[in-house]
Amino acid sequence: MTDIAREAGCSQATVSFVLNDAPGIRLSSETRQRVVETARRLGYGMPQPKAAGETRRARKERRIGFIVDQLATSPEAVQAIEGLSQAAQGAGDLVFVSQSRNDPEVEANLIAAFVEQEVSALVYMTIFTREVELPASLKNLDIPVLLLNCYESGQTSPAVVPSEIAGGQRATHHLISRGHRRIATITGEIWMEAAQDRLKGYRRALATADIPFDADLVFNGDWSASAGYEATRRIIAMQDLPTAIFCQNDRMAIGCYEALKEAGYAIPRDMSVVGYDDEEIARHLHPQLTTSVLPHRAMGQWIAEQLSDGLDDGRYPLTKLECPLVERDSVARPRG
Repeated sequence: MTDIAREAGCSQATVSFVLNDAPGIRLSSETRQRVVETARRLGYGMPQPKAAGETRRARKERRIGFIVDQLATSPEAVQAIEGLSQAAQGAGDLVFVSQSRNDPEVEANLIAAFVEQEVSALVYMTIFTREVELPASLKNLDIPVLLLNCYESGQTSPAVVPSEIAGGQRATHHLISRGHRRIATITGEIWMEAAQDRLKGYRRALATADIPFDADLVFNGDWSASAGYEATRRIIAMQDLPTAIFCQNDRMAIGCYEALKEAGYAIPRDMSVVGYDDEEIARHLHPQLTTSVLPHRAMGQWIAEQLSDGLDDGRYPLTKLECPLVERDSVARPRG
């Protein structure tokens, strides 16, 4: 939908309304036709119209409960819900979403409410990728429980997380493949698994290319634009200047851009920059930011696929989905 919206010159919401034939939405016939033609030109399949008189599916719709610790401030949760909801809608299922705010009492009440509503499955999501200890009320349910962006040591529930080590390695390798040998990186809060794994990927890419790891090129951040700005100021003050910076999220890359431009550096002529997360802002920076996609939408779709395929009792290996690299304009070969 993002691709179609960009090409058709409208919002993603408008694309959603057109492709889903949403009732009660007043859109001009020209807008609807432009969205449809763009979708077909880009190779996206169009939904088939409902048969006349069709009011409900042959089977009873399933209800899927979705519990996430933080929703209001998290685009990742929204994308995961969107991926699951779209796939569930295609199967005639409904998704009910709730937020626990990491409150065990609220969490227990939500689980009880979902059970009372006779949901067919429960999805348990955390914003920060981590190992979790599932509440007892989840462990004793007679319905499937699936974990999104988290996992448990016993592997008794299907779980899916981003492949962060591979993502960090791919981002760093991209810079190496363009001829960079001295690459700085700005990490997130290092106690978080995502920051640890992206740093492991960075180190693995260096080792694979026989580039010695230099701890002086690792700068601690906290995922914020201000952290990216301050770290970049320290980077450009180094006597032996790197030729590229791997910012381990896009928000720190925003601060990195500001510090480089303030100091008179042109991107990517004087310094190449890579981000991570592929937030909307990455497409609006100048130059557009090369970054990696966090696959939360695909993770939501993966949940729907597991429910459609059916689940067996037993142990489930942790599933890791790739973080694809999106090449844009912020990387070039080093000068000289």
